Parts: sequence; C-alpha cells; structure tokens
Amino acid sequence: MTTLNDKFFLRLIWIVTAVVLVVVIALKLVPAPETKPSFIYLLPHLIGGINATCAVLLVISLIFIKKKNIQAHKITNVITFILSAVFLIFYILFHLYEKDTKYGDIDHNGILDAAELAAVGATRMIYFFILITHIILAVVVLPLILVSFLRGFSMQVERHRKIVRWAFPVWLYVAVSGVIVYLMISPYYNF
Repeated sequence: MTTLNDKFFLRLIWIVTAVVLVVVIALKLVPAPETKPSFIYLLPHLIGGINATCAVLLVISLIFIKKKNIQAHKITNVITFILSAVFLIFYILFHLYEKDTKYGDIDHNGILDAAELAAVGATRMIYFFILITHIILAVVVLPLILVSFLRGFSMQVERHRKIVRWAFPVWLYVAVSGVIVYLMISPYYNF
C-alpha cells in the first residue's frame, strides 16, 4: 500500500530524476566558459576512482545483506549513495568546462583522421557500446536507486527487495562500466 508520504517521495524522486536528466542534456548545449579552474582536469581521475569505489562498495553491501548485517548494509549503501552524488557533481562540473574527448584522438587535436581511426579499429565500437549502455542505464538506475532507498529506509523490506533485484545489477554495471569508459578514454584526454 502506498501512503501519502510515499506519494510525496515518489513525486520528488521523479522530479530529481528529470532535473538531473535536463542538466546533463544541457551540458551538451551550453558552451564552455572561457576560463577554466585548474582543478577541473583532476575531476575525470576522481570520477573514475569514485566509480571504482562504488562498485566495490556495492559488492560489499551485497555481502553484508547476505550475512543479515542490515546496519552495515545500510551504512555501506549510504556511503555509496553519497559517493554517487559527489560523482554526479564532479561529472556536471567537468562537462560544463570540458566538452567531449574523441575516442582515438591520438594527437589530441580534437580531430579524428583516417590514420587515427585505423589505429583504434574495432575498439572504438566497443568503447561506444560500453559508453552508450553506461549512459542509458545511468539514467534508468537513478530513480531505481532512489525508490530502493525509500523502501529500505522505511523498512518496506519486500518492496525494497523487489526493486533492488533490478537496481543492484544496473547500478553495479553503471559503476563498473564507468571505470571501463574512463580507462578507455583517458589516453585521449587533451590536457
């Protein structure tokens, strides 16, 4: 049964999801500011580290719940959630100032020539497959994570389990694929 409180939080979850989606799309449309803070180039490395940490924490959280350690499970998930929020802030900040890096841009000039395309070959398609699935599932997982938190913290255990069956593997895939995307694109950063 959905309570009035649940309805409020579910609406809030959809609003937050929509706002995040609009902001991320707007990053593609808004031109980068002229001056860039010097710390901006540390962000991709921090983002990669945060994704790796989240992936490990998600597995640890699963181990905790399998051992019926609910308190440790909750704490681990809260830490993972906070790190994911920090990731999102860093992601938005970085992409506000620095637009897309081209996969395969060996000479870092922002242009892919035939030799560069030939040099990366099929790995470019693998990269785009991982990147596209990462992006789509990142959008899908946000409301799943938020609803699972709502259900978990209100101790609606059965409803929490039902949504986590979907949220956990998707969130884990997004975290792991984020690390893979970082490792694949980082040699082509032009900074």
